[in-house]
Amino acid sequence: MNGKFVTFEGPDGAGKTSVMNKVIVPIKQEIGNRLLVTREPGGNKISEEIRHVILNRDNTEMDYRTEALLYAAARRQHLIETILPALDAGKLVLCDRYVDSSVAYQGAGRGIGMDQVARMNEFATEALLPAKTIYFDIPVEIGLNRISKHRDSSKIDRLDVETTAFHKRVHAGYMEIRKNNPDRFVTIDATQSFSQVVADTLDTIHQIAAEYFKES
Repeated sequence: MNGKFVTFEGPDGAGKTSVMNKVIVPIKQEIGNRLLVTREPGGNKISEEIRHVILNRDNTEMDYRTEALLYAAARRQHLIETILPALDAGKLVLCDRYVDSSVAYQGAGRGIGMDQVARMNEFATEALLPAKTIYFDIPVEIGLNRISKHRDSSKIDRLDVETTAFHKRVHAGYMEIRKNNPDRFVTIDATQSFSQVVADTLDTIHQIAAEYFKES
């Protein structure tokens, strides 16, 4: 592959999606169509349809393993149809969530087992991992408080309304993943002001994908 794959990860309320939406504006101005911005679950028609099923707050009866399998299925389609073609074309791919989310949320949060979910996704992705993962770290209570205060009720999904204990398990899962992948993870303190988090994120992207900006 000629491109570079960078993912954004973090617990609920960390603000990673808002930060991504902010940083892509100047990045697009610098590198133009050599940038692809996408998300999981989603990123193309089939994966977005699976996203709706997974996150629909009415689907309270969904089995945890079904949930994990749906995420992996959406990820497979996203990879084949969207991510790999962009990487083959030499693009910088910024993706809002990827495998680490499943390992943290379903593996640790749901208690299915982090190793089991990782193996499931290894099959789905043929073991493709990002070059770098930007992790937005925030204490669970602060993140959930942000959601309750600032997120539009129409955008609160099935995972947002889970218990604090669930979100603490997710955070602990992320800490374990980060510990096991020190070379891949770059951590940003998401408790800082939004403008500072955006600035730190832009600096990080310029560092880890410097070759794109030198050519622009």
